[in-house]
Amino acid sequence: MDAGHVLPGIAALQDEMIALRRSIHAHPELGFEEFVTSERVAQCLTQWGFQVSTGVGKTGVVGTLKNGEGRSIGLRADMDALPIQETSGLPHASRIDGVMHACGHDGHTATLLAAARHLAQTRAFNGTLQVIFQPAEEGLGGARKMLEDGLLERFPCDAIFAMHNIPGYPVGHLGFYSGPFMASADTVTINIIGNGGHGAVPHKAIDPVVVCSSIVIALQSIVSRNVNPQDVAIITVGSIHAGSASNVIPSSAQMSLSVRALTPEVRQLLEVRITELVNGQAASFGARAEIDYQHCHPVLINHPEHTAFAREVALDWLGEGQLINDLRPFTASEDFAFILEKCPGSYLVIGNGEGESGCQLHNPGYDFNDACLPIGASYWVKLVERFLS
Repeated sequence: MDAGHVLPGIAALQDEMIALRRSIHAHPELGFEEFVTSERVAQCLTQWGFQVSTGVGKTGVVGTLKNGEGRSIGLRADMDALPIQETSGLPHASRIDGVMHACGHDGHTATLLAAARHLAQTRAFNGTLQVIFQPAEEGLGGARKMLEDGLLERFPCDAIFAMHNIPGYPVGHLGFYSGPFMASADTVTINIIGNGGHGAVPHKAIDPVVVCSSIVIALQSIVSRNVNPQDVAIITVGSIHAGSASNVIPSSAQMSLSVRALTPEVRQLLEVRITELVNGQAASFGARAEIDYQHCHPVLINHPEHTAFAREVALDWLGEGQLINDLRPFTASEDFAFILEKCPGSYLVIGNGEGESGCQLHNPGYDFNDACLPIGASYWVKLVERFLS
């Protein structure tokens, strides 16, 4: 990434913001437990002249900066860490046993703080800036919790944007994708109720383990035979638990599924077919199924107009050579999807580096690439100033 693209005001803050990022990395906090991180964020924003609201969605923070009577834009960063033991060996590695920033939320937070500080100093915009620091993105529904706490009513936005680092792409390169971009994620827990018995007389029992085995194989036919081959659908059986002894047929067995899709229509189809198939398979063996279908994250759908606008800002500033033009949808999920259901906007990505610096997300050796921070912060400034021009 050409250092010449970094705004001078951001370059002046770079070392301080990197130090803050590494401090947050060394002191990670899990979802809805980001008390220290939230306090640091709130202190920074207050010092820089933002009107600060804390406790939004339990541990979320929103900073409001008004300059003129124009439109309102929201920028969101996530703050939570993951229950992973860090193995990076870095000087700023996690000091909290079993918890680490393995997804770069420390970098997202520091990047948005750097942009917020610069925008507060320059105020080269007409309108209202809402900087949103969200808790509990990692599967706990922090975005939904903030929405339930009146996020968009209390801090209205004409558009809202978020950014996530992605290893494997050149450091600091920006990527945009219009339409369905991140998969829905649903969790299905299935209890198979059979009839336990002695392993030596299986004909006198209804074996739930056999039922589960049949269901695992049959589930794959949904993806291969019910879903259009041009659509994305994933059904993963993550766990099966049953029994405790080799010579005992258990009375019940439990399965856990992760189900993903890239359109709401396929998501609905998967739920219908999984429910029908599981009940049918269980009945064919004389067993019974209890299904708990949890809708966790919807499909993240980027609004075309706002995605085109966000890309145009990057293109005019960086040029075509520093955009990710082969970006495709991801089958991971992101709870920013809840916010995009309520407010137009876009979710973009920034390359975290290739080769050794491209360690994958949720890996115990991962670290946010600090070279992304100044370019990401500069982009946020450019986006706000263009949107609120």
